[in-house]
Amino acid sequence: MIGTLRGRLLSKRPTEIIVDVQGVGYEVFVPGSAISGLPEQGVDVFLHIHTHVKEDSIRLYGFPSQHEKQVFATLLNVNGVGPRLALNILSSLPGDSFRQAVESEDTAALSKVPGIGKKTAARIILELRQKLPSITEGQKDAVFEDALSALVNLGYKKAEAQRALEKTGKDKKVKKDEDEKEGIEELLKGALKELTGH
Repeated sequence: MIGTLRGRLLSKRPTEIIVDVQGVGYEVFVPGSAISGLPEQGVDVFLHIHTHVKEDSIRLYGFPSQHEKQVFATLLNVNGVGPRLALNILSSLPGDSFRQAVESEDTAALSKVPGIGKKTAARIILELRQKLPSITEGQKDAVFEDALSALVNLGYKKAEAQRALEKTGKDKKVKKDEDEKEGIEELLKGALKELTGH
């Protein structure tokens, strides 16, 4: 299974891109809302990948964050929701908008997504209310990844940086309204203490 992809962005269309990884062009389907956040063609791109395997095909679905990938995978567990419909949902309700619609039982917002009627919207809400990763978890993921990237750029090995961050992170909780920059700085301070021994 492919979990992530890093490579040169060869082309992008409304919901599909091609990423060149060492001479191999991977076709990746992405939410329409993610396209604007991607770099220009010819520039390196990094995506979290959900590999969807069927009898007659293997398709890659890419997301800018681990949180969005988790939401996509959770959606696929709903009866009657396939990858194409899940991608439509995340294109129409990007980021935390979908989770908020589910949490507030907003069937009207979900019904606006192409391919979803009121019955399907109600079923999605019923099945996913307790299953979706929370916004706080998504913030934790983003803060952790940014802090890890910073430590690797400082010259620490990824494995040791990850261990230090995990140890530090156990004592720190990201509040829903906490500033993300502040969260990264706090995590970095703790991890550097762990790594340097002071």
